[in-house]
Amino acid sequence: MKTHGTTKNVLFVNLFLGLAFLLGFFHANSRNYLFQRSSAELLVSPTPCQAKTNVMFLKTHKTASSTILNILFRFTERYELTAALPADQLFHLGYPERFVANFVEDFQSQGQNYNIMCNHLRFNPSEVHKVMAKNTFYFSILRNPIALLESSYVYYKNVAPAFSKSKDVNEYLESPLKYYHKEDYRKNIYAKNNMWFDFGYDNNAEDNENYIQSVLDETEENFHLILIADYFDESMILLKHTLCWDLDDVIYFKLNSRSNETVQALTPESKERVKKWCSLDWKLYLHFNQSFWRRIQETIGLEELEKEVNGLRMRQKELMETCLLDQEAVVKAHIKDKALLPFQSGSANILGYNLKQDLDNETLNKCQKMVMPELQYTSYLYSLQYPHKKGKPMKFPKLWSSSQKT
Repeated sequence: MKTHGTTKNVLFVNLFLGLAFLLGFFHANSRNYLFQRSSAELLVSPTPCQAKTNVMFLKTHKTASSTILNILFRFTERYELTAALPADQLFHLGYPERFVANFVEDFQSQGQNYNIMCNHLRFNPSEVHKVMAKNTFYFSILRNPIALLESSYVYYKNVAPAFSKSKDVNEYLESPLKYYHKEDYRKNIYAKNNMWFDFGYDNNAEDNENYIQSVLDETEENFHLILIADYFDESMILLKHTLCWDLDDVIYFKLNSRSNETVQALTPESKERVKKWCSLDWKLYLHFNQSFWRRIQETIGLEELEKEVNGLRMRQKELMETCLLDQEAVVKAHIKDKALLPFQSGSANILGYNLKQDLDNETLNKCQKMVMPELQYTSYLYSLQYPHKKGKPMKFPKLWSSSQKT
C-alpha cells in the first residue's frame, strides 16, 4: 500500500509539472496564441457534441445584434462556410418587407447550400426554410423594451416620423398617438413593438391574450433559442453550449454601441408607458426572459455560468490589450481609420475602435475582423463569395483587399 501511494504521488507531481510546463509554454507564445484556443480549453477533454454549422439568426433592431452578426461572420470565415447574403447592392434581406428567398444573392442557383444567415430581415419561416438546410439551428435575441425604445428613439430620430416630430423620448411617450400614425408603418416600425414586427407579426395588433399566446407558441416552434441582450455575456455562454462552439467562437468586442452622452434618461412614468405602448414587445420579452433563465438552469447552472462568464471577460480583456490602441471604444470623431467607421444614424454617436499600429499582418487581420462594422463586413464577405460580381458600395480595410483572400 505504501508503494502504491508513493507511485500515485509521483504521478501527480509529474502531471502537475507537465501542466505547468504547458501553461508556461502557452504564456510565452501569447501574441500568436491569442487567436488560437485558450490554454484552459486545450487541457480539457474535447466535448462529445458536434459543432452546429448551419445557423439562422433573426437580427432584431437595437438589441446588440450587430455584435452577434460579427460573431457569425467570423465563424463563417473561420470554418470556410457560406453566408446567405443580401442580393445586389443591398445590406439587408428585403427589410421591412417580409422575407422571400430571392432576396438572397444567387438563391436560384444555390438553393439550400448556405450555412449562415444573419443580415436584417423580417421573419417569414416558409421562405427562410427554402434558403436554409433542414437541420439549421434558429435563434434570435430580445431586449428590455424600455431600453430598446429609448435606443431606437435616438438612433431612428430622423427616420421615424413619430420620433422626429417630438422633442425627446419622454415627450413622445406622454402622448404617442399624437405623433404615431399607422399609415406610416414602413417608417414608424421602430416606434412601436419593433421586435414583434421583426418576428414577422403586426406591430399594431391588439393586445389580445389568445393572440399573444398563439404568437409565443409559434415563436417557440420556429426558434430553438432566444437570447436576452440585457444579459449578453450570459447569452454568449448559453449560445456556446447550445451550438457546441469554442469560447473564441463567441468572443466579441461590442459593436454599434453609442456614446453615453446621447442617452436620454426616461422618467419613471415613461418607463411604465413603454410597457403599455409596446405591450406586445413587453410580453414577448417577459416570456422569453423567463425561458432564457430556465434554459440556463437546466443546461449549465448558475455556478458554472458565473465561472464561464468570468472566463469570457478575461479572454475579451486579453484580446482588447492585444488589438486596441485605446483599450476601449471611441467616439466617431476619434476613429482614425475611416474604413472602420460604423454607420451613423440620428443623433446617436456610434462608437468604433482604433487598432494598434505595430501588429503583424496576421494579428492585424484578425483584430480587424473583431472590430469590423456590419456594413463593411457584409461587403467583404460578399466580395469573397462573389468575386466576379459588382461589389457592395462600402469599402473595407486595405489589408483585407490585398492579403486576405482565403
